Amino acid sequence: MYDLNSKMYIINLRNLLSGLLILSLYIFPPPIVIDIVCSNPTQAGPLIVVLDKLDYCSSLKNLNPSRSSPNFKFVRGDIGSADLVNYLLIAESIDTIMHFAAQTHVDNSFGNSFEFTKNNIYGTHVLLEACKVTGQIRRFIHVSTDEVYGETDQDAVVGNHEASQLLPTNPYSATKAGAEMLVMAYGRSYGLPVITTRGNNVYGPNQFPEKLIPKFILLAMQGKPLPIHGDGSNVRSYLYCEDVAEAFEVILHKGVVGHVYNIGTKRERRVTDVARDVCKLFSMDPETSIEYVENRPFNDQRYFLDDEKLKDLGWSERTIWEDGLKKTMEWYINNPDWWGDVSGALLPHPRTFMMPGGFDRHFDEPDKGHGESSLFSSTSNHSRIVEPVSKTSGSPVEPPLKFLIYGKTGWIGGLLGKICEEQGIPYEYGKGRLEDRSQLMKDIQNVKPSHVFNSAGVTGRPNVDWCESHKTETIRTNVAGTLNLADVCREHGLLMMNFATGCIFEYDAAHPEGSGIGFKEEDIPNFAGSFYSKTKAMVEELLKEYDNVCTLRVRMPISSDLSNPRNFITKISRYNKVVNIPNSMTILDELLPISVEMAKRNLRGIWNFTNPGVVSHNEILEMYKEYIDPEFKWANFTLEEQAQVIVAARSNNEMDASKLKNEFPDLLPIKESLIKYVFEPNKKTSAT
Repeated sequence: MYDLNSKMYIINLRNLLSGLLILSLYIFPPPIVIDIVCSNPTQAGPLIVVLDKLDYCSSLKNLNPSRSSPNFKFVRGDIGSADLVNYLLIAESIDTIMHFAAQTHVDNSFGNSFEFTKNNIYGTHVLLEACKVTGQIRRFIHVSTDEVYGETDQDAVVGNHEASQLLPTNPYSATKAGAEMLVMAYGRSYGLPVITTRGNNVYGPNQFPEKLIPKFILLAMQGKPLPIHGDGSNVRSYLYCEDVAEAFEVILHKGVVGHVYNIGTKRERRVTDVARDVCKLFSMDPETSIEYVENRPFNDQRYFLDDEKLKDLGWSERTIWEDGLKKTMEWYINNPDWWGDVSGALLPHPRTFMMPGGFDRHFDEPDKGHGESSLFSSTSNHSRIVEPVSKTSGSPVEPPLKFLIYGKTGWIGGLLGKICEEQGIPYEYGKGRLEDRSQLMKDIQNVKPSHVFNSAGVTGRPNVDWCESHKTETIRTNVAGTLNLADVCREHGLLMMNFATGCIFEYDAAHPEGSGIGFKEEDIPNFAGSFYSKTKAMVEELLKEYDNVCTLRVRMPISSDLSNPRNFITKISRYNKVVNIPNSMTILDELLPISVEMAKRNLRGIWNFTNPGVVSHNEILEMYKEYIDPEFKWANFTLEEQAQVIVAARSNNEMDASKLKNEFPDLLPIKESLIKYVFEPNKKTSAT
């Protein structure tokens, strides 16, 4: 987030509002409204009221350009004070609110999370309640963050869109997500005219130096090393403050009430690259000027936004990285003492008690006991995965075994990591993108794996219909990227376990529905109803030329985690209507451990990676009703009716799993596997 910037943007709000309340002058863009009153102080305009409690990262100097304006007023106070907020709304005839107020520094949230709950959730609740009571607000813009989406898969070519699931990973982002839920609820329940924004990192002049870019600049000015958490491979997107100011102008004028807008950029940079760019500006040697320090308790690898919705309103990023960074550097060089003594903020891991007056205390070391080893420590039913008996040996895994996994934040990639931990197999997630050969080579050189697992790929968000309008992006990852990884693995003598799809077939005259005749591994794909399936069939055909690839055709994956939105059962249980067609499916709790065993056995070629047999939608929902929710009801519709609500056709087929069954005789038929691995562990017992 961003502290108040003295740069000013002229925007015409006079026809939109009569009184504007801006909450917090240190988080970000009061600049978008400052020049309304500063550029022509004799011209009548809306009253601008800034409310802020002047926390440790605030400075009234940031408001110097506007303080002389007759239309400007500053009030020192806390948004958690209901009496003060209600008084201001009524006394100043406020009809528009821009809510930037929040505690935002992630490091602080690990050490003082209750303060984040108080400011970010309770404070927002107070504001919303005041708006409801006064009944005079015409627009409430709530400023959130890209971090509410959680970590983006490193191989993703499309960013999180506004309808993506919120999966925050640290106390700061969790409180921002909680605040968003309140905003949404007040919009729906009370009709408040709310708009929410979620933005990438913002940088520019006047920013408090606990943030990465000003911290690096001030340390470089002092000739000190630039500290980077972990290995510096974390990827972030940075927007210059003036571009973000323009974004808020567009949203204020053109944004639709009730909607969410991402404010983002496609230009991403690793933290190491940011440090190197700062070193370049100061003519410093990055090899000696960059210092790698202990990582945060959890540090998201990547945030990536889809900003097309905002672009449709007419906004676009204008400031290139090199120009914005240079302007920011020049401001700090010309204002080295703007923030006074900030030595505590320049520590690798600053911690502050959020008290007015500055840094009362700080800690040199991060909190202990929150390392990566605790990420997969769940012992719930959802994480119970059975390990198949190994043909090769009954002894523990030999030391040379080590897996390199692509698709860290994907569903299958995450489950593979859990299995490795349970079996004591060393593993690391790939950091490179599949289409970047040099990054893949670097991953293999650094990790030195015995096997490579590829669970990365484009399936589309929210579903495969996305691929129909993003064909080049789909090809880039599903075809070019997968072939790239296979080729790099072949050069290094590595077996690649490739998670593919069985959605490349559909019932036909030789394989009629209900016949029990399934498609075999050697059959030629016959389904081209979706572009996603076309790319998967295309790359599968090409991968046949690589003798180092084991292709696993997954279909309609199911797991015991019934809260996961990618789970086939979760999907159909939430639909208003479903088709009723028997299909082959993959029970991940049973089959993913088998994929690990297949790697140990160095199996190759194409495998139908499904449980034997088929199960229909209605049969699954009958089990769901029996084991999970006795009151559950659903309705069916035909394929013709389904076609009216989807863009791309869907595959329906039966896969012949006899090859896999012969290799693993204990593999259960689909219905038995569903009961054992999914419904029994989740069974709801009736009160007696």
